[in-house]
Amino acid sequence: MYGAASPGRRRFLTASAALLGAAASAQLWLPATARAADTPLPDGVFSLGVASGDPLPDGIVLWTRLAPDPLNGGGMPDRVVSVDWQLAEDENFTKAVVQGTAQALPEYGHSVHVDVRGLRAGCTYWYRFRADGQLSRTGRTRTAPAEHTTMGTLRVALASCQNWQNGYFTPYADMLDQDPDVVLFVGDYIYESAPSSAGPRRHEGAGEPYTLAQYRNRYAQYRTDPDLAELHANVPWVVTFDDHEVDNDWAGEIPQDPDKQPHDAFVARLTAAFQAYYEHMPVRAEAVPNGPHIQMYRRLEFGRLVRLNVLDTRQFRSDQVTSQAAAQDPALTMLGAEQKQWLLDGLTDSPARWNLVASQIMMAETDILPGDGKLWYYDAWDGYQVERNALLEEFRNVSNPVVLSGDRHLTMISDLKADYADPSSDVVGAEFVGTSISSNGDQDQAAFHAQWDPLKADNPHWKFIDAHRGYHLFDIDRFGIDAQVRVVDTVVRPQATPSTIAQLRVEEGEPGVQLV
Repeated sequence: MYGAASPGRRRFLTASAALLGAAASAQLWLPATARAADTPLPDGVFSLGVASGDPLPDGIVLWTRLAPDPLNGGGMPDRVVSVDWQLAEDENFTKAVVQGTAQALPEYGHSVHVDVRGLRAGCTYWYRFRADGQLSRTGRTRTAPAEHTTMGTLRVALASCQNWQNGYFTPYADMLDQDPDVVLFVGDYIYESAPSSAGPRRHEGAGEPYTLAQYRNRYAQYRTDPDLAELHANVPWVVTFDDHEVDNDWAGEIPQDPDKQPHDAFVARLTAAFQAYYEHMPVRAEAVPNGPHIQMYRRLEFGRLVRLNVLDTRQFRSDQVTSQAAAQDPALTMLGAEQKQWLLDGLTDSPARWNLVASQIMMAETDILPGDGKLWYYDAWDGYQVERNALLEEFRNVSNPVVLSGDRHLTMISDLKADYADPSSDVVGAEFVGTSISSNGDQDQAAFHAQWDPLKADNPHWKFIDAHRGYHLFDIDRFGIDAQVRVVDTVVRPQATPSTIAQLRVEEGEPGVQLV
């Protein structure tokens, strides 16, 4: 949709160099080289599908993972496997653009990350993989618009929080129908909770994942959801993690329950979780983990229209506090010094019309104490008051800042204020907290509004709140952002009926958001 938009909306990315030794060639795809010495691979190596991500004007990441027995460690032999890949301008691959061979390594779960470069900006491409004569499904992707493009539109879908046990991922079927240019996923791709028979689906395994093999199995189970797999195959994703990819409410190297998880054991768990995350996400080599550390904060450009700053609000944060006074400690940090400076530099020096910040957790204030006084939710930015307020003060000097968040399992769309202690404080931006894909299941709407509507008077910056499952859809052009809150009627059954429950607008040059 970016640039010269056509009636048939476009979605996909591009190609030209590859990670882990992939050799590029613009020739037609040649017959596979015979490997008589190798034992044939089991059938069904592409059971986890294909995906693409992190679009650049000239490049895209193509992903797959070989796993004929996905819920039992993958089922692959303990050897390196050559995987051919191909990218074309048409779905029949008669206009091949580039191809190569990548090495699927057992130490990375036989995952494949091909970083293709040299592609045309703003173009749709089709791609596929082949291993030992087996062919993957065809994927579709798209590159970002050209560097200096200022016109056109960008359609972004915001998603988060997909708990397998709470329901099916039915919002993704509607998201695919809306044909976004990119999906922004801001955390809780998996849940680490033990299997339970209380919901419509049950986690694999016998308990929480702690080891690499256990995390691999959990990711593989989530990847088998048909709506999730279909969306991954048709739209490029930009991903980051929150807490449940590792352990609920973890911070830095501190688990939720330090008495039960000693430091060394939790570091080992972080190491396993980060490697499994990398193995299952369409991200570049910069995200290859280094033990219990992974580089996830990064910046993507969509011409001069949008700069997207993707945050990591888990690895560098101070541990959560437990009181109002403690939340105002100036020593507390959500981002860490290096990431905070990186964000500020990227916002204040941005050439883009719109500056989006992908934050896993809510930035606007949530006062859950009716009447006088305040009571905050400490795991969110409210628990890090000084750093949050300083960042919002900097938003005064930023062109059209908009924060896109998740975590809360509800829709909460707000004005961002320079000082929430002062009701007359300036509005400096807007925030869209997306609801969950499935987490919390089919929520009781009457109970939700009975709990939250009385708090609106204490939170006048809230513009819209709701507890249906779904996602947010944004159409961005140089004049404004048109937002839809898209919801489904159920996630406890494999099919659902979608609808738009609210429409909102952010005007260029006018901080804040309004209901349409």
